[in-house]
Amino acid sequence: MSSESEAARQHLRAADLNLARWMDRVGDLDLPQLKPFGLVDALARSILHQQLSGKAAAIIVERVEAALGSKRISAGRLKAVDEARLRACGVSGAKSRALKDLAAKSRALPSLASLQQLDNEAAIEAICAVRGIGPWTVQMILMFRLARPDILPVTDFGIRAGAQYLFGSPELPNARYLADYGERWAPFRTLASLYLWRIVDVVRAKE
Repeated sequence: MSSESEAARQHLRAADLNLARWMDRVGDLDLPQLKPFGLVDALARSILHQQLSGKAAAIIVERVEAALGSKRISAGRLKAVDEARLRACGVSGAKSRALKDLAAKSRALPSLASLQQLDNEAAIEAICAVRGIGPWTVQMILMFRLARPDILPVTDFGIRAGAQYLFGSPELPNARYLADYGERWAPFRTLASLYLWRIVDVVRAKE
């Protein structure tokens, strides 16, 4: 248990009594920890996972790794493989083009050291220049790879579903309302997001 995670939980409890009641049901969650990673590898995997179940994506990723001859997806290896080979792995045409664009633009992407210096919006803008990469993908990297403590992906369905249960609302809250409401969770909106995802799990486990 990190002291930052404990401070984050205390802040959320004080800032939102409704969330605090759900936190009691869910139990203690911790902020993500910083993990070493390659940006091209992480983005490529995000592209491959889009709109697929975890099992289906894992099979395709394994095939792509075999086609590239490496467990680490690099710009050089993506440039060397042709789109037909990627398609043979089960990668769609749109995703194949996105992977090729990622490889082509890899030198323009910020280094990890530079990325750590960028604020959230600047990081999103820099990385979304790659075809097939949107704000949600970058937010996941900021949360789970760079361990940014104050990310709230308001367009994520699971986040909105968790907020619906939190509010006791008959329908999903829209992104703007959730962003405004979530201001009370700053500067620990990442941990609030983890609780919103877990709220959905708790509710659905009882259905």
